Amino acid sequence: MLRRFARPLAAALLLQMTVPATAQEVLDTDPNTLAPSQDPKRTANGLAQTPPMGWNSWNKFACNVNEDVIRRTADAMASNGMKAAGYEYIVIDDCWHGARDANGFITEDRQRFPGGLKALGDYIHAKGLKFGIYSDAGTKTCGGRPGSQGHEYQDALQYARWGVDYLKYDWCSTGVRNAEEAYATMADALRATGRPILFSLCEWGHSRPWLWGAKIGNMWRTTGDITDKWEGKHGYSWGVASIVDMNEPLWPFAGLGHWNDPDMLEVGNGGLSDTEYRAHFSLWAMMAAPLIAGNDVAAMTPATRDILLNRDVIAVDQDPLGVQGHRVARDGPREVWVKPMADGGRALLFWNRGETPARIGADWTQLGLPATTRLRARDLWMHKDLGRLSRRYEAEVAPHGVAMIRLQP
Repeated sequence: MLRRFARPLAAALLLQMTVPATAQEVLDTDPNTLAPSQDPKRTANGLAQTPPMGWNSWNKFACNVNEDVIRRTADAMASNGMKAAGYEYIVIDDCWHGARDANGFITEDRQRFPGGLKALGDYIHAKGLKFGIYSDAGTKTCGGRPGSQGHEYQDALQYARWGVDYLKYDWCSTGVRNAEEAYATMADALRATGRPILFSLCEWGHSRPWLWGAKIGNMWRTTGDITDKWEGKHGYSWGVASIVDMNEPLWPFAGLGHWNDPDMLEVGNGGLSDTEYRAHFSLWAMMAAPLIAGNDVAAMTPATRDILLNRDVIAVDQDPLGVQGHRVARDGPREVWVKPMADGGRALLFWNRGETPARIGADWTQLGLPATTRLRARDLWMHKDLGRLSRRYEAEVAPHGVAMIRLQP
């Protein structure tokens, strides 16, 4: 019998939030003494009302990124079904940077990007896609290129001139800098350009950005880097299942315009089985996580394409209610996850973390529904309608695999 369990971590995190006790206290407080996130004049930027979808260069190409890779990726995403499925951002991660010019403005590495980033951004936009870029809150990026500390307003202006739509902002070489101050400074710099630029906070969760990031950025990393392995810690990176365990308890902090980010997808990079990649993609969708592909999308296998382009699973991630799903029961390696949906239904996921097949089931009461409720059910990986169900559903689940169904009124 799968058991329910309490959520002490989520409750404890909620209690750690420090906010003025009354609205009058907010009005009476000197803004210069407040943390940036508590300034009553600060508002969210209004972007990312559903979790962002796109592609990032790092997981596959790391520092071996160049203009040809980005153009080839844009061509592929525009034609292989990714754009039509909702993937819109193409993000150049670390190692695009050249030196700063005589006035302190950042330039691109012209050996890697001979046509310049403005022209490359125009190429991406001409494909009906959006252009993303990377920087760092410290003096240097994680790849040793110039960081943005002390140049935030100059860099934001340069990005706007290049037509950037998305900034991933990392946390290397920051010394003793305060994270909330650093990210608020760049958020203000982006806002000052007048261009809407989605802001991705890549602070790795060290300063608990879920407590202060909602009016500063649109998504925040909750963990260290992901790696293309099933579980465990590998150097400074973590396997997929371990990342899930770190991100899942933070579900109360996600919402429209501000999302928990368990890092980019590894689907298609070759370290896991297709069964494990389906689980990876499904769990990210249940957690309302940004779906940022990290493979070579111009050379996908049919199996990888079927995972990344599963419209049924993508619809769960992109549901406009904006609630992050979470575990509601577990028994050893068998887990039940639920995500409330805007139509009043539920997304239901069974996860078998074990090494042998397992039968997993859930009662409607575990989903927060009356037992007698009759719901239309669809298997999201079989792409099969299951008719109307009531009271309970169960399925046989492969090792390291998932079963995922959508229940609708």
